[in-house]
Amino acid sequence: MPGPPRFGQFFCPFLDDRTPYTATTMNPQDILRYVDSLHREKNIDKELVFAAIESAFQTAARRQFGEEADVRVQLDRESGKIEAELEGEPLADLIGRIGAQTAKQVIIQKVKEAERDSLMAEYREQVGEIVSGIIGRADGGVATVNLGNVEAILPRSEQIPGESLHAGERVRAVVFEVRATGNRVRVVLSRTRPQFVQRLFEQEIPELGEEIISIKSISREPGYRSKVAVSTVDAQVDPIAVCVGYRGGRIKAVREELAGEHIDVVRYSEDPEVLIPNALQPAVVEQVLLCDMIGRAIVLVQEDQLSLAIGRRGQNVRLASKLCGWDIEIMTGSELEEQIERAVTGFSQIEGITEEVAQSLVEQGYLSYDDLSVIEPDLFMEMSGLSEEEVDRIVEQAEAMAEEAEQAAAEERRARKEREQIQREAEAAGIAEPEGQTPESATPESAPPADSADDSEPSDSADQPTEGDESPSAATAEAGGPTAESEEASAATEPPSAEAAEKEGSEGEAAEGSEAESAASEKS
Repeated sequence: MPGPPRFGQFFCPFLDDRTPYTATTMNPQDILRYVDSLHREKNIDKELVFAAIESAFQTAARRQFGEEADVRVQLDRESGKIEAELEGEPLADLIGRIGAQTAKQVIIQKVKEAERDSLMAEYREQVGEIVSGIIGRADGGVATVNLGNVEAILPRSEQIPGESLHAGERVRAVVFEVRATGNRVRVVLSRTRPQFVQRLFEQEIPELGEEIISIKSISREPGYRSKVAVSTVDAQVDPIAVCVGYRGGRIKAVREELAGEHIDVVRYSEDPEVLIPNALQPAVVEQVLLCDMIGRAIVLVQEDQLSLAIGRRGQNVRLASKLCGWDIEIMTGSELEEQIERAVTGFSQIEGITEEVAQSLVEQGYLSYDDLSVIEPDLFMEMSGLSEEEVDRIVEQAEAMAEEAEQAAAEERRARKEREQIQREAEAAGIAEPEGQTPESATPESAPPADSADDSEPSDSADQPTEGDESPSAATAEAGGPTAESEEASAATEPPSAEAAEKEGSEGEAAEGSEAESAASEKS
């Protein structure tokens, strides 16, 4: 039996050099073997191949006898025999040698389209599923992966940051996108999507397949950290211990596939007041205040837990927000009190808002001009009892104040960076900082209050978390409203404490005493 057809050297046994082509000169068994071979090797439906052959002979016959000719070709699915009619009369000589080439080209085109449609249907069903293949090329950042019946691509943007792929290696990834380009199928793979972490968990943890435990939510920053929320239907089963495995064997296997990415497994809960503290672990949370109207959760922690809850460049709180679906703000109790006071004062300055309305807004979680500028008018009218025109005027004022506050915050960040640059250049040159000059200055009291923002302004992709960076300001909301100013006092300008002064004095006395003793011993 002949091998599978190849598009470069297309095998078509029933179209050889014989002329003319009739029902007696063509071997029906060759046709049946050809159709069966395409079905098995290319996963193409037999009926599509039969229809392609009939269409090819009809096209070739019309080119020979005229486009208006009434030509009918019928291929017997059981015997492989071809019966042709021209204007209702049996056609003895079906096509000539030129017509055979035309028929062959039509069959090739139809089979290519059928193969493309078959591959499209196969891989569209696998979108979000994990596949394994051999890397063909890995140059220029884009890697090609041979999946057997198709060559997929793994773009640089879908590779884990820091990992290195080499030709000939086996790699696992999830199918991210499938699209048709002409007669070819383009399959795009990804190793950065949260679904990849979930599929790896499912491969390593059989309890997930048995539905004893389940993954409820995943948040991820590829190459750095992932958070996975799990739950169980059996109260006697600890889902976290099941995922970690004996001596961490299961979680270790997942981390190795993810190039050493850290994975936090937390217990899921339907109650946000329970889920949010779990998601912020290892930080200890004192209280969670939920603002349902704007989807915000204010989390109160102790001062010594603030940096731990926020994480490096806000990574911990950012992942926790994605995991829980809440906009999480981390602050201490004193910061919340100051922010509420500033919000009430700032809102009261807007024409048309009384102190009672301002207090109601703050109680619902609106703490900045930015929040007020996007409030639902119907909700605001119901809360305040104001008319639609008054609400529109208030929202317009809030938008203008939010823009002013954002500009002021941006100017302050720019000035702070300039001061820091000057200080670094002075330190590099060995020049002492002029007396009275501080690297940081507080925001003027007269300026419109604004939400503090991360000075470095990290982005999700280009500015990834780095070791040693812990910025509490990353947990606050966007600039643009009456919120607490960041307290950044320079240690260089603070006077020494009484305890430090006393310690320095005792150390000086001890040094003088030791010098006196050494002088006396030399004299003697």
